[in-house]
Parts: sequence; structure tokens; C-alpha cells
Amino acid sequence: MNRILSTALAGIAVSCFGTAVPVLTTSAAQAEELTLCWAAWDPANALVELSKDFTAASGIDMKFEFVPWTNYADRFLNELNSKGQLCDLIIGDSQWIGGSAENGHYVKLNDFFAAQGITMDDFVPATVTGYSEWPKGTPNYWALPAMGDVVGWTYRKDWFERPELQAEFKEKYGWDLGAPGTFEQLKQIAEFFQNRDIDGTTVYGASIYTERGSEGITMGAMDVLYSYGFEYDNPDEPYAMDGFVNSESAVAGLEFYKALYDCCTPPGASNSYMGEGIDAFKSGQVAMHMNFAFTWPGLYKDEAVGGDRIGFFANPAGPNGDQFAQLGGQGISVVSYSAKQDAALEYIKWFANPEVQAKWWSLGGFSCLNAVVQDPGFPATQPYAQTFLDSMAIVKDFWAEPSYASLLQASQKRFHDYVVAGQGTAKEALDLMVEDWTEVFEDDGIL
Repeated sequence: MNRILSTALAGIAVSCFGTAVPVLTTSAAQAEELTLCWAAWDPANALVELSKDFTAASGIDMKFEFVPWTNYADRFLNELNSKGQLCDLIIGDSQWIGGSAENGHYVKLNDFFAAQGITMDDFVPATVTGYSEWPKGTPNYWALPAMGDVVGWTYRKDWFERPELQAEFKEKYGWDLGAPGTFEQLKQIAEFFQNRDIDGTTVYGASIYTERGSEGITMGAMDVLYSYGFEYDNPDEPYAMDGFVNSESAVAGLEFYKALYDCCTPPGASNSYMGEGIDAFKSGQVAMHMNFAFTWPGLYKDEAVGGDRIGFFANPAGPNGDQFAQLGGQGISVVSYSAKQDAALEYIKWFANPEVQAKWWSLGGFSCLNAVVQDPGFPATQPYAQTFLDSMAIVKDFWAEPSYASLLQASQKRFHDYVVAGQGTAKEALDLMVEDWTEVFEDDGIL
């Protein structure tokens, strides 16, 4: 990034929507350097480009510490737990918010928001709950919603539109081949394409999450279980999980996920997450692809599978019509151990600006600001914009408790043992997960 230290810049810039963008002013003597920590992925590249405007406006240079997703949590949670000063700003995962608030890693932003006229009412409600609040449901904010994300689906629209396949599918299943509205329809499509010859190549039904080491299979299984009726606990008795985590409907959802894995995934898909899914879709292996929305801009631009060849759809509905999707995404926080908190807060103020948020979307980031995503012209800005809106309207998230890592380790084991390794039954897997999670909360003194 170009370093701008010699002059203070003032004026306006023009956003992607053609509106004036107010910029920050500072003197050269105040100029310094901030380090922002995040995962190494496409949106991080977009943020580097966007942040050039912040440097131009403020004279504050930006450095970036990006770590691959496979090491992201270990690297930065260790940094926070050791009270390190590497990160002035951090875009932390949604599940970190409880532990980071309770352990004093993040600066509480309520007073700053009030002083700057930043209101959480201006952001998509699910992202405020998911990325900013702790405790959940209270007006205590530890991050600004930064990167909206949600699990959704891409599909090979060009395959779906082939007349001979449409006719064969309609004859077999009795409905028109297209983006599925239910999980049962999704499975029928996956079965239809499994081991099918497309242009001389054997293809497969779907790429889904099965990864064991970090969070993959939990994100994928939950993406289905929510729509089948899974609940984390009794709505009237927090942390009372028996009969909710392992309800009959939750069991049916987990059985479905295993059936989809068994019938309709590519060979060697026993440890698949975001990167493996992208590879499977881009290489033309699969008809459908489960992945977070952040993958959509890159896939749409791909010369082999993008453009008119790709379609997008929100997570389908379950057997009773319930429709939810696994929340991804992150908020941006000021690290409490930073010696440059004032400058970091200046970045937060700049990032919250509506025109900056509009440009963030245009570069490939996913804005959480209502002024951007609720603009009447937003659905037409990208082929996947409406699917993003539809998906963000149905999100649920995993535990954001301070002990979320232990809760996640348990779900990873129980889901993978059943879905991939074929150990036991779905009911047994969920019963064991209730036991695991109960033990975690007992150790925390909650139960």
C-alpha cells in the first residue's frame, strides 16, 4: 500500500453509487500506522483496496495481518489471550464475541457510537445480534458489523437449463428442474446428477461441508438442522438442551445430512470445507455447492463456471416449511491492548460511513448497513444480491458463549463421527452432544 505521510488530505471522494463521500482530515504529525488482523480470503483483498481511501483521507497507513482460515482462530485467539499488541483492529469471528467481551479483549463501543452518532439501528438486525452484541439481546456492543456472510448455494445453471435434462428430470420427479425450494428437492436434484455424464465427464450431485478440524461440518450440519427444527435450548429455560438439541426433528435433519453425504457427494469429500467446495465447483465436479456467500463474487467471475453458467439460491426449507441458514461473517473491533485505540476508532468511524459501505459492497465485501442493502437498486447490483438479502433474513448462529471453542469441538466430533465415519445413529450423536455441552456449561458454572 502507498504510504501517505507528507500532506493532510481533505475534500470528497465519489462512491460507486455516485454520491459524495466525506473524508477525514488529520495533520502529518498525527499520522501513524494501524494493523488490522483478519482471515486470508478474497474479502480481505477487497478491504486492502478499500482502506487506501482511509489512508488518503487520514494520513494513517494501514498494515494487514491475514492468516488462512485453517489457522485463523488459533493464531488470533492466542494473540488476544496473551494480550499481544500485534492487532490494533481485528475482524473476529462471530462466535468470539462472548469470550472477547468477557475477557476484556475488545473495547466496548457504546460510548464511542453515541458520541459519533453511530446507531446499531442502521444495520441489519441479525448482524448486530451476531457480530456486535454481548450478552445477546442486550444493547452492549463490542464490534461494528463488518462482513455479512451466510451459508447459501450455487448451482450449474447451464446444466439445469439443458432441455434434455429438464425433460428427463420432469419425467422422473414430476416437477421442473430448477433451484430447489426444499431440502427434499435438493436431494432429488443431487441424486439426479450423481455419477451423470456431462460433456464426457462424470459429475456429482453436491459439495457439502464435512471438515473435522475446525468448524466445517458443524456449519454444514447446522445449516440443515435449523430448518428441520433443531433448537439450542428451551426458549423458556436457557441452557436446558435435552429434547431440543436431540429432538425428533433434529434427529431427522442429521439423518438427512448423512443421507446427502452418502448418496450425492464427490469421491474424497470426507474432509471438505470452503476451499475444497470452491475447487469442486470450479473444476466442474458438482451440480450444486454449499458455501458461504463470500465465495459468490469470485465464482461469478470465474471463466469456466461463472457468468451465465452459475445460479444462486438461499438455503432451502425443511419438511415443515421452516427455513433458516447458518450465519457467517464478522464484526470489526478495537483491541483493548492496542496503544493506538484513538486511531483505530477513527477507522471504525470511517468504515461506518454509508458511502464507504457502498464501495465496500462494490469491491466484493458484504455490507451490513441497511442504507446499502435496503436500497431499492441493491438487488440489481449483482446477480447474487437478492439471494444474499434472502439468506440474511433467515440466519441463525452457533453458540457465541465464552466457551464456544469447547462447544464447537464437541459438535465437530459428534457430527463427523456419525455423518462421515458412520458411527452409531443420529439420535446417539445428538444425545452425546447434549452430554458434552452440558459438561461444558457445568464447568463454566452456568448449570
